[in-house]
Amino acid sequence: MSSINTNLSAMTALQALKSTQSAMNKTQNQISTGLRVGSAADNASYFSIATQMRSDNGALGAVKDSIKQSKSMIDTFTTALSKISSYLDKAKQNLVNATQPGAQQEEINTELKKLVEGIKNTAASANFNGENWLQTDDTTAKELVVSYDSNGAASSKVGTVSVTITDTQMFDAAQTGGHLGALMTALDTGYDNSVAATSSQALLDDVEDAIDLVKTAAAQLGATKALLETQEEFIGVLSDSLTAGVSAFVDADMNEASTRFQALQTQQQLGVQSLSMANQNSQMILKLFQ
Repeated sequence: MSSINTNLSAMTALQALKSTQSAMNKTQNQISTGLRVGSAADNASYFSIATQMRSDNGALGAVKDSIKQSKSMIDTFTTALSKISSYLDKAKQNLVNATQPGAQQEEINTELKKLVEGIKNTAASANFNGENWLQTDDTTAKELVVSYDSNGAASSKVGTVSVTITDTQMFDAAQTGGHLGALMTALDTGYDNSVAATSSQALLDDVEDAIDLVKTAAAQLGATKALLETQEEFIGVLSDSLTAGVSAFVDADMNEASTRFQALQTQQQLGVQSLSMANQNSQMILKLFQ
């Protein structure tokens, strides 16, 4: 049956053409953005998962930044401890020389004063972003960020590693306390092997103890840095995994999208031709009246 009021063929062809155009717009958007899930409307579940993974990856980025900062801070303290150790080694050499009969006591004591000055200055200058673990009155353990565990809002957790500042505190703020405060006072006063004052041997024993304390502090910082480097490597791998996971959920397959777009272009051309043919059917009715 043919009707001049309703062209069912044209309506069907038009709906097919609209459907093809809608699919083309969607595919073109995927090609231009590189995303097959660009909003919750595309796939609510995938979009939600990808959003959470991106958020977790951002938190891991902050952890990586914190680890880099912690490593630089530890490098600052380790360098200072190395310098202090060299000063103590020099003091040790002077005190060994002082045990020799005929040693130049005055010159050696003058040298010891200079070494004390160098040690104190080194500890005081070991600052990084307001932190100084070699000269401080605050011996509270420091917690360095090393991880982030996201298991939902109720159980998310920032992981840390603790550094014992009582091991690294060479001086208090006044430079009279800490591991080296009393020794620096004694070295600055000097020795006297001829009277009942502090002897070079007694100071030598104290310097040996101080060297061991500096080694302990350096070892702790070294172990902490090694842990940070291992954790930094792990965080990097984990971050890459999350990035790959997000890509699997939301990124478009550009080869597939390009092929699909070409197919839709062909469908669009055929749809236009089909609509044109359906519209021509109505013109055929006029021939019946000629």
